Amino acid sequence: MEDSEDYLRKAIALAYSNAEKGGRPFGAVIVRDGRVIASAVNEIVETGDPTSHAELNAIRIASRTLGSPDLAGCSVFASGHPCPMCMAAMRLAGIKAVTYAYSNEDGAPHGLSTAAIYDDLAKPFAEQAMDIRHLPVRLAGKPDLYAGWRQQQH
Repeated sequence: MEDSEDYLRKAIALAYSNAEKGGRPFGAVIVRDGRVIASAVNEIVETGDPTSHAELNAIRIASRTLGSPDLAGCSVFASGHPCPMCMAAMRLAGIKAVTYAYSNEDGAPHGLSTAAIYDDLAKPFAEQAMDIRHLPVRLAGKPDLYAGWRQQQH
């Protein structure tokens, strides 16, 4: 538990530093085998990229550091409750553990909660705020996209 608190303190310190520079108050640290392999901050303000969250930036650094998109065995320590996008990216990367210091409830009074997005995503597609639809278009004269890709992998 003590190590977890130390890693969270590092993530929070990154968040404070980022906020002092005009960025959003989020930081993340990725640890593997007791060693920090990546740390990053939220860079939405700096880059204008709405996906430039601390966790995603740390995942990108960790993947480059390890030379692999597979981050199995890694843990994420985040200053704030990761949003659904970041949670999904962590799962896709094979990360099995995430610990965060500030909850959505802590962030809500400051406009920093993603609880409403989690709630919306829990609904069936037809009931979500975003229009989501499947339209199975294919290119004439081309093999099936997925089957063709899979065949190229062998």
